Amino acid sequence: MKTPTLLIALTLTLVCTACGSSGGTSNPANNGLSSSAEPAASASSESSTVASSESASSIASSDDSSSSDANASLTSVALTQKMGAGWNLGNTLEAIGSETAWGNPEASQKLINAVKAAGFDTIRLPVAWSRFSDEANFIIEPSWMDRVEQVVNYALNADMYVLLNIHWDGGWMQPTYAEQEYVNERLAIMWAQIANRFNDYDKRLLFAGTNEVLVEGDYGTPTEEYYTVQNGFNQVFVDTVRATGGNNASRFLVVQGFNTNIDHTINFAVMPTDPAHDKLLMEVHYYDPFNFTLNEDSTITQWGSTATDPAKAESWAHEDFLNAQMQKMQDKFVANGIGVILGEYGAIRREQITGHEAYRIEWNKAVTESALAHQIVPVYWDNGVTGNHSMGLFNRATGEQVYPELIEAITNAAE
Repeated sequence: MKTPTLLIALTLTLVCTACGSSGGTSNPANNGLSSSAEPAASASSESSTVASSESASSIASSDDSSSSDANASLTSVALTQKMGAGWNLGNTLEAIGSETAWGNPEASQKLINAVKAAGFDTIRLPVAWSRFSDEANFIIEPSWMDRVEQVVNYALNADMYVLLNIHWDGGWMQPTYAEQEYVNERLAIMWAQIANRFNDYDKRLLFAGTNEVLVEGDYGTPTEEYYTVQNGFNQVFVDTVRATGGNNASRFLVVQGFNTNIDHTINFAVMPTDPAHDKLLMEVHYYDPFNFTLNEDSTITQWGSTATDPAKAESWAHEDFLNAQMQKMQDKFVANGIGVILGEYGAIRREQITGHEAYRIEWNKAVTESALAHQIVPVYWDNGVTGNHSMGLFNRATGEQVYPELIEAITNAAE
């Protein structure tokens, strides 16, 4: 097995030419209705050039607080207090096969501008990067790198913070000893390419290493093997990005606890060793109680202190539980100088249930408020679909607000 230092050195040598000059979820229910459908026949024409209204270089230097001195003095906790409420461009760039394979249109500047105008200051871009020009060596297709960069620039044009990750991506990040060497090598090769491509971008662009890593189908408490290997993925990610130098030597990096579960994160997460000071953040997700938030067949349709029928509400995971979970993250991480991102949360719409929407709005409002009260950045999961059993907020084609009351409940909490 290669040592991490040797692996990263070999990786940077392998990918430097591929990423230099051409341009500037696990279980579907568990990651907010991300589809795991078979790949579409082919990717549509998704722009092989970066065609934003500003060049990548001008965007990278446009923030007046983006100098190396300013970035050096800003801690991850201080950064989170600038990020406001966030929104996920879900089921789009992470769709397997093409950007539109899971039913959403291609992302546009018009859409991102509408998200910003609605009051969101941060955008999370889940990405499936495994579109290779050289599959054997994990070399990312240049046209796909161009397209992702174009969407990053949409968000920066709109003056948003950007969280850019490797998402489910077909589920290749299995945290087992049997897969450890393979995943570490692939993770390093891919992150070296991404990091080099975006090295000139300022602190508004954050890299997030992984998403909801778990052994496929196993949602129980992780074994020592599972969480040890998953913690190792975080270290490989940090080591790889830092080794690319430049702005990446002090870029804010986001790592995750096991399966982004709060209790597993509290119990098993080990923060990576980082040569940069106070530049790491921890990410978790929140979908409790599952029967209210994601289970479309459940009879649990009410939530919180305003619930009127005990038979329609869970006996747990109301306001007290929510606040206790956020308090755990604040005590464990924020209080120790580590910023926290609530990278996903949301509850599906149930149009057939009278009165359900009021509870859905209240749940989202409460989660947003609790996260912010505990110095955590809340990033709503929008899967793009706006009908029954969905979590979309906007018409992805036009940018129109489909559920303005829910949007206001989230964004007003961040004011």
